[in-house]
Amino acid sequence: MRILGIDPGYAIIGYGVIEFSGGKYYAVDYGAITTDAKTPFPVRLQEIYNSLVSVIIKNDPDEMSIEKLYFQNNQKTAIAVAEARGVTLLAAQMNNIPIYEYTPLQVKMAVTGYGQAHKQQVMEMTRRLLKLEKVPKTDDTADALAMAICHAQCSATRLRNMLNNRR
Repeated sequence: MRILGIDPGYAIIGYGVIEFSGGKYYAVDYGAITTDAKTPFPVRLQEIYNSLVSVIIKNDPDEMSIEKLYFQNNQKTAIAVAEARGVTLLAAQMNNIPIYEYTPLQVKMAVTGYGQAHKQQVMEMTRRLLKLEKVPKTDDTADALAMAICHAQCSATRLRNMLNNRR
């Protein structure tokens, strides 16, 4: 299964594509989409959409995982992130990619086995699971790869449960 993980945002959108096969993870592609703060916001949204569609076309993922939004103190920032997240969801939907959402707690549990893990612990475990030489830069990119690993873990569990229920 090929999974596209997304760490949503509007200035930096992390993405990570992994292959999950035989209980092992393989990094396929990862990076960050960035938009310039001086660019009008609607144009930034268009840039995000176009860039994500390019990532989708290049990598042909089977499914996408994205971080669930949670309330932030700065409402202006929260609204902008939500709008950019909506564009991200639209890019997946328009390309017929099933979308799965996970909380930061679920990602920490899936990647490290500990829901209170620190960001550096999650990033290091992501590096180890994907057998990368170093933790990817930016943090948003590493978070997106962790998001993809989380979905692989959860998908394997759903598949196991589905197969067990058939017996």
